[in-house]
Amino acid sequence: MVRSIWRTLDPIVVRNVSPIALTAFVTGASFGAIAVAAHISVWLVCAMSLLVFAGGSQFMVVGIVAAGGSPIAAVVAGLLLNARHLPFGLAMGDLLGQKLAARIVGSHILIDESVAFAMAQRSTNPGDRKRAKAAFWTCGAALFLTWNTGTLLGALIGQVIGDPNRFGMDAAFPAAMLALVLPALKDRVTLRVALLGAAIAVATTPFLPAGIPVVLAALGVVAALPTREKAVTA
Repeated sequence: MVRSIWRTLDPIVVRNVSPIALTAFVTGASFGAIAVAAHISVWLVCAMSLLVFAGGSQFMVVGIVAAGGSPIAAVVAGLLLNARHLPFGLAMGDLLGQKLAARIVGSHILIDESVAFAMAQRSTNPGDRKRAKAAFWTCGAALFLTWNTGTLLGALIGQVIGDPNRFGMDAAFPAAMLALVLPALKDRVTLRVALLGAAIAVATTPFLPAGIPVVLAALGVVAALPTREKAVTA
């Protein structure tokens, strides 16, 4: 399978994946340093990146626990954030291969970026499943390696520097997430959902335990529901 992927790999995909992989390395280092600063051991931080491999959920869990939130709230928030992977899996199922081992590994590296690159190849080359498969596996594997390498390095550095906030490392992940989200906010419905979710989280933060406001922010999805006038018109 590796040889087949290498033969059909588009050089443009490699060029586009490279800066994202570098970003994953930097963001992973930020996560490692922040997690260690939250008194999580290096081995546990690295195990989380290896076994979970979901940056948003990992940052959220560490942030909630560090703020005094309950582990249950942290897990629920992480699962809610990763719920988007269910439709991703349905869309990418044919790219994972037929063997059980390949499907397990492919499911593990199924993240926003690997799905986006595969979908872009499908859009550019309709019907060419091999190119989409090569883009998916290349992006997923590259980010898995750089994210975990960055996590280990960040965790080791975090033991030395103490508080990573002094070096601005805590801003790396929010900045990366904002960069990913901004293009989607051009859509009015998406923008309404994001604004309502953010408003709910901000409004409830002073009154609820850490982690719960993040979960409640999912209620912002009601902004995507059609209004009565639109429903009647349709």
